[in-house]
Amino acid sequence: MKRTISFITGKGSVNHNSRKFHAKNTDPKRSHWNVEYCNQDIQEIYHELFDEALERYNVKQTRKDRKIENYYEKIRSGKQEKPFHEIILQIGNKNDMGAETPDGQIAARILDEYMKGFQERNPALRVFSAHLHLDEATPHLHIDFVPYTTGSKRGLDTRVSLKQALSALGFKGGTRMETELNQWVTAEKQQLASIMLEHGIEW
Repeated sequence: MKRTISFITGKGSVNHNSRKFHAKNTDPKRSHWNVEYCNQDIQEIYHELFDEALERYNVKQTRKDRKIENYYEKIRSGKQEKPFHEIILQIGNKNDMGAETPDGQIAARILDEYMKGFQERNPALRVFSAHLHLDEATPHLHIDFVPYTTGSKRGLDTRVSLKQALSALGFKGGTRMETELNQWVTAEKQQLASIMLEHGIEW
């Protein structure tokens, strides 16, 4: 059996992922099948990751206007980094891996296995919200994370940075096509493909 892998970066709607509201394409009767791995408030994660670095940064500032009151708000309203990133993974499509079919159940088990190793593989990507959805046409996984780097020389010594977080995981950008993100996505797809193979599915 051969199946495709869909790995896309989403906009990230945590309320949709946790089913605080239902979109037209969800079947609320099946929502109890969904798996919630974690669902933490993003601002709490920012406090946990950055408060100490923020304090160290602010102590060094001689000018009051250089101090940062709220790091989450600074990132959210700035242009350089997104406050968090989301990836959505799916195996096959609604025709060959429908959520209510036996093959769809296999897809769900593979995605579950993949998710359970994600944080360990990617320590620089702090997952705060992760959901496996089985109440739509095809099982798929939403993972939302805050990428961060430590030991930074500019700004906060621990700060939000997708590029630096991926670089710390061993993905060094080269050409426009071979960015850190592209390399990381390829590696994660390979990871998913190897789990699929254990379940008898080729990518």
